[in-house]
Amino acid sequence: MTATRELDGSAAGGQFLRTALALAALRNEPVRIENVRGNRSTPGLRHQHLAVLETMAQLCDAAVSGAELGAETVAFDPGRRTIEGGDYAVDIGTAGSITLLFDAVMPLATVLESPLSLTVTGGTDVKWSPPIDYARHVKLPLLRRFGLVAACEVDRRGFYPDGGGRATLHLAPSRIEPIDLAERGPLESVRLYSTAAAALSDRNVATRQAGGAIERLALEDRSLETVERRKTTVATPSPGSAIAIRVDHGTGIAGFTALGERGTPAERVGETAADAANRFLERAAPIDRHMADQLLAFLALAGGRIRIPEPTEHVETSCELLAAFDIGIECDRDDGAAFLSANVGDGLQNAGREPRSGSTNADRGS
Repeated sequence: MTATRELDGSAAGGQFLRTALALAALRNEPVRIENVRGNRSTPGLRHQHLAVLETMAQLCDAAVSGAELGAETVAFDPGRRTIEGGDYAVDIGTAGSITLLFDAVMPLATVLESPLSLTVTGGTDVKWSPPIDYARHVKLPLLRRFGLVAACEVDRRGFYPDGGGRATLHLAPSRIEPIDLAERGPLESVRLYSTAAAALSDRNVATRQAGGAIERLALEDRSLETVERRKTTVATPSPGSAIAIRVDHGTGIAGFTALGERGTPAERVGETAADAANRFLERAAPIDRHMADQLLAFLALAGGRIRIPEPTEHVETSCELLAAFDIGIECDRDDGAAFLSANVGDGLQNAGREPRSGSTNADRGS
């Protein structure tokens, strides 16, 4: 019988929980996580973390304990070596992040038996998480380059505090290729996605956000003649706005986002995203600082090497978690650059398909 991996989340947040559940599913191994979100002001499971746990349990036919709001200890024991496809629906119940739930599920495409569609109701564009345009126009296109078969449909936007957005992640059985993002290559295009609720249309928020970004972007000396702009006004139960800037270059895709806030001029929202893009363009990494953390599970799946802007706290925490699963991610510095690399071949990608001796649903009473 496979021993349970004991993990401590006292120095981490929700990403630790999401990644741990994904790794447990891929490895077909039980985990017990104590001190969930221990370094947050309100530790334990919030609505969006509970939704992730319940969704992963349903997909993996897992035996779970601690599936309740506020729980600081969670046990998760997958009951399937592979994930069945089909249609699933989840209601987070708040403006909790839809994209973070999608992040937990995406790696499971490598152990899918048939296509899966996951429709989630909650927040599409909320603080402390990737806005939905980042997920569908930056992250998914980048991962598709390395073999992920996935798409995202947005039925309705949901901003903080009411949420009410709805989006669907479509996944198909996938095999991830080694991720080579060590060099950037030449700038190819810049695309702008500016969105605002219909309730804000009389103030031209989407247009002003895009205008602020265009004025601030430092592209004069980069041989780029035009920036593609997509301005959208959407019906939503919770008024708000968001902007995403996508930068394509020779090897990768990077994204930079900002959310509208009460009292902040729309132009300033666009400038905030553009400032982040300008900082990226001044350096040499092929991906943005937020993508670095999100790629680690896929780097563990397939191996490869990526250059990152900086080893953030999230990156360091995720590397420590992967090490707890006996997956080594090396972080090397070379002349001011930081590189993450893994030489795992296809070991983790196939691990979820191997039978676990002495463990069945009947054994676990599920």
